[in-house]
Amino acid sequence: MNRIRILLGTAALAVAVGLWFAFTSPVDRLQGEFSRIVNIHAPFLWVAFLAFGVTALASIMWLVKKTPRWDRLGEASAELGVVFTVTGLFTGMVWGQAVWGRAWDWGDARLATTAVMLFVYLGYLALRGATPDPEMRARRSAILGAVAVVQVPLVYFSVYMFRTLHQTPSIRPDGATMPREMVVALLVNFLAITYLYVALLIARLDVARAEERVAAEADLAGDAVKPPRLTEVEDV
Repeated sequence: MNRIRILLGTAALAVAVGLWFAFTSPVDRLQGEFSRIVNIHAPFLWVAFLAFGVTALASIMWLVKKTPRWDRLGEASAELGVVFTVTGLFTGMVWGQAVWGRAWDWGDARLATTAVMLFVYLGYLALRGATPDPEMRARRSAILGAVAVVQVPLVYFSVYMFRTLHQTPSIRPDGATMPREMVVALLVNFLAITYLYVALLIARLDVARAEERVAAEADLAGDAVKPPRLTEVEDV
């Protein structure tokens, strides 16, 4: 428990440092203060991609190893991926309303593909909740988790395949299209949000293991209770 508290506390500190960089970095000449939102919006979606990638890896490992820890990891990372995607979409909608004059546009390739990705991973979590048998739940989830990750590159490359509202990434292998100070702020926030993901993932896995222990103890307690024999009832 102390380890989790330290992890979450340092993650909160990292996020606070990231926000300080976001609020002290230069702003875009056209977007003004709203350009600071990218320091939260982009890292949350980047780390959502990471989370779904971890779910895919855990799903493949479960199909190979059939061990519960990989199933736990896939579920925990998918849950965080959904939360991070929702946060990224919400901050993007705030930015879009201020800069584009609209919070959402289904005609935008990046928005549409991200929404589809979110719905699929919500379906992944719904599938887990609707399958009571642990073995069957793990198998079905692993198959979906391994396949669903194809959406991550589709979302990323959507701005290259379709020229709609969203611009191409500001940080690319051939350089950045923003000042150095803005790049530093964005990268600091990326590291902070990544650390937040890792801390939350470890905490969620601890909770999952505790839930499994409680369930196992309840099953053992239930096994200890035996129904009375018919002869014993008749004797009474």
